[in-house]
Amino acid sequence: MIVDERMVAFINSFDKGNTPFLDNLEKEALAAQVPVIRRETQVLIKFLLAAHRPMQILEVGTAVGFSALLMSEYGPEGCHITTIEKYEKRLAQAEENFTRAGRLRQITLLAGDALDILKELKGTYDLIFMDAAKGQYIRFLPDILRLLPEGGLLVSDNVLQDGDVVESRYAVTRRNRTIHARMREYLYELTHHPKLDTCILPVGDGVTLSVKA
Repeated sequence: MIVDERMVAFINSFDKGNTPFLDNLEKEALAAQVPVIRRETQVLIKFLLAAHRPMQILEVGTAVGFSALLMSEYGPEGCHITTIEKYEKRLAQAEENFTRAGRLRQITLLAGDALDILKELKGTYDLIFMDAAKGQYIRFLPDILRLLPEGGLLVSDNVLQDGDVVESRYAVTRRNRTIHARMREYLYELTHHPKLDTCILPVGDGVTLSVKA
């Protein structure tokens, strides 16, 4: 836990919630042990959508489609979301959820490894939401920066790894050491890159906001 559990519960008590469809989808996903963005992160994203008003959004990591549907619901009218997922089971679930929500025209689902797909994408995206395998963020970054225009916003979720990122590499389990090292490298790159202004927030499992200068 990054922030005191009682404080998180207190903050979340003010949350107005989402649409009934999104609330039900969140319950279904959690019951199936599929992670979705945490409540406090949802609130942050809705705020950023209202403030930044992105018309072209790229998401790396679809899962069952909850966050893409959240952005389609609370983003500006006419916005379009392109989302990338490689796991076949979740691809089918996401497509089904997009169909149920009537959002197939607003959301483009790309199937495959993000490392390959990002290299093929053209144009720019006003907002890019990174929510895939944490150990891959640093590998995605070169293409992410290419696709982000001046003034574009990069939002990266799960960057504090439930607090493990502050620990020595020897304090985390051996199987998590590569992810731990790569996330530290990613955070350093975001905060020291000459074309990015970045802040790190202890929201949810840690979120970074980066604006391209």
